[in-house]
Amino acid sequence: MDPSRITIYIGATGIDGDAFKRGHLMDRYGVQINKTSRNTVLFMTTIGTTRSSVAYLIEVLVTIARELDNQIIDMSPAERAAHERAVQRLTSPSAPLPDFSGFHSSFAGSPVNGTPEGDVRRAFYLSYNDSYCEYLMPEEAEQRVENGEQVVSTTYVTPYPPGYPVLVPGQVFSQEILAFMRSLDTPEVHGYRPGLGYRVYKDKALEIAAAARPEPLPDGPPA
Repeated sequence: MDPSRITIYIGATGIDGDAFKRGHLMDRYGVQINKTSRNTVLFMTTIGTTRSSVAYLIEVLVTIARELDNQIIDMSPAERAAHERAVQRLTSPSAPLPDFSGFHSSFAGSPVNGTPEGDVRRAFYLSYNDSYCEYLMPEEAEQRVENGEQVVSTTYVTPYPPGYPVLVPGQVFSQEILAFMRSLDTPEVHGYRPGLGYRVYKDKALEIAAAARPEPLPDGPPA
């Protein structure tokens, strides 16, 4: 346990972590926090944290709690039902993480680059050429995968939570990954643009990557 980190579970409020951070703490009271998840907020204290700042934080949290209690009391039956659905959504376990789908053959590693699992570096830097890339909305990506096409990510796609990538450069999409992303209720997903979708490689880029793939080193010691 780290006493400098304070995690507060807010699932029972029916408010997700990002909305609680912005709408209740930052905008109303100027309280800055470090991290949020779908149902928690994390406060981190430092050597500069004073008694007065701690007292202010406690006062703010008590005020918010009382306001939420009063709002629930004044809710109509329809509003209360909506609130209970929000609480259920935030307190239910999140979807299980999908298995790693694998790298596209164009980015399969070799002893040349020292990464037999996949050449993430090459896949990452190839995407700097915008003409090699396109955006797909989730429905389009799902349709292509259903049709047997290989959709390949150009970047890291990292939802918060869980806070680590479910897709990396050069990795192919799978139905399980798309279903996991669809089930998330967090608005914070690095590497995904809601208005555009997923950034993926065009077929031409994959052909270029395959042609430029390093040749494996010969077996055995040099002659």
